[in-house]
Amino acid sequence: MKPLGLIAALAITLMGCQAGSASAQKSVEAPAANRVADEDAGLKKAVFAGGCFWCVEAVFSHTKGISAIVSGYHGGSAATATYAASNTGLTGHAEAVEIIYDPAVIRYDQVLQIFFSVVADPTLTDRQGPDIGPQYRAALVPLSPEQREVAAAYLAQMQASGKWANPIVTEIEDYIQFYPAEDYHQDYVVRNPSNPYVQVWSVPKVEALENLFPEFYRAEFLRDFAGE
Repeated sequence: MKPLGLIAALAITLMGCQAGSASAQKSVEAPAANRVADEDAGLKKAVFAGGCFWCVEAVFSHTKGISAIVSGYHGGSAATATYAASNTGLTGHAEAVEIIYDPAVIRYDQVLQIFFSVVADPTLTDRQGPDIGPQYRAALVPLSPEQREVAAAYLAQMQASGKWANPIVTEIEDYIQFYPAEDYHQDYVVRNPSNPYVQVWSVPKVEALENLFPEFYRAEFLRDFAGE
């Protein structure tokens, strides 16, 4: 008989992102940032981990000012930067997205507000929605000193805001390496609209973006997948 830990790891590998039986995560209108990002002109890059990357990509693909998105794995090593390996929860990776944004249209602090309003629950440790394990942790991965300062200030502001009943546990992680995910994960929601997980978890987050942030909502889906 295999050890229970190995059996559990194998089960997670086979499952991946799961629709589960729970209803979709409710949105929380996060506060506007007190510490506004002071960013130079020109496109900027940032990395966000917020549970299953299908949902994170879906929301940011409908966000004005974001011009490119890649789903992938942050942390860990290149050798285990695969969906099957990372879903064991043993590789150190987090499912994440790398975005390119234009601060003339949407600043980093505004991206943070959207992220914590409709994408990630900052009170959950090593899970989001029905997905459980360290690979589904929510984390901010700043790529500049300004992003790091804004992220730290915003997490502290959220903690003091009283918007969430439980403590804020999302952390800032140092950038290690971002590895793009397999091609079939890119543009996943628009290419798999009937997937049960997409219907239960991803679509409501996009609808919440439109309802809470109409000024940043883009109706068309930003397609980045190079294979089509």
